[in-house]
Amino acid sequence: MHNSAMKNRYLRLFSAMVLAAVLAACSSTNLRGPAPVVSRDVNLGNQPTPAGFHRVQAGESLVAISRLYSVDWKDLARWNNLSDPNKIEVGQMLALNGPAQAKAAPQPESSGVVVKPISSGSAEPAPAKEAAAEPAPAPAEKPRATAAALPLQLVWPAEGPVVAEFDGNNNKGIGIGGQLGAPVLAAADGRVVYAGSGLRGYGNLVIIKHDDTFLTAYAHNQALLVKEDQVIKQGQRIAEMGNSESDVVKLHFEVRQLGKPVNPMTYLPSR
Repeated sequence: MHNSAMKNRYLRLFSAMVLAAVLAACSSTNLRGPAPVVSRDVNLGNQPTPAGFHRVQAGESLVAISRLYSVDWKDLARWNNLSDPNKIEVGQMLALNGPAQAKAAPQPESSGVVVKPISSGSAEPAPAKEAAAEPAPAPAEKPRATAAALPLQLVWPAEGPVVAEFDGNNNKGIGIGGQLGAPVLAAADGRVVYAGSGLRGYGNLVIIKHDDTFLTAYAHNQALLVKEDQVIKQGQRIAEMGNSESDVVKLHFEVRQLGKPVNPMTYLPSR
């Protein structure tokens, strides 16, 4: 009888110790972990992105972002203090122009109060004499550059009407309509620096670097016909038109100068 009571007592004590250990293990487990770049309901479209920055979208990779802005991904990682380049988060702001830009935070709106510095000299500067206000002559209107004077001369990358115009903000290129599988052509000689689907919103994408200043991007393709580091000639077929990450069949075409989007219509010949 005595032995049975002692046995039950030891069993209850052992069970309590096991339960305490399990609870301690659960409380110390890190359930969060690093946030992967995955699709989720994050409304980033209404949040303005400051100049010189890129806001990470779901599905993007650091390499794809670096190719779009014609910078080295290693520089991009260093400028943004990324210890692991494979870990970027949705909504994260990436500086595109080096350490000085990375340290610059978006400034709040001005309060309208002007703060004047105190002069280090003992005497106040004499007030400037008021001069008769004369209207400045209007600058002469500069003629539009001709095709021969442009630093980059392109051919149309696809046949079809322009269905979306460049505005530099919501649309960083133009949209060219067409049929599924229609040929997409290289707008100028160059080298393929990206061919894939790692940049959110562009679908199957080709980026061609033409020189140290200009590159062109071809998005929403059905199929890609070139590979990275391949040398391309102007007019060469590089893809088939499609609707990857697009609601309609079209080619989204961008021209970037030093990583900044510019209006492709400036460099394309008149039809």
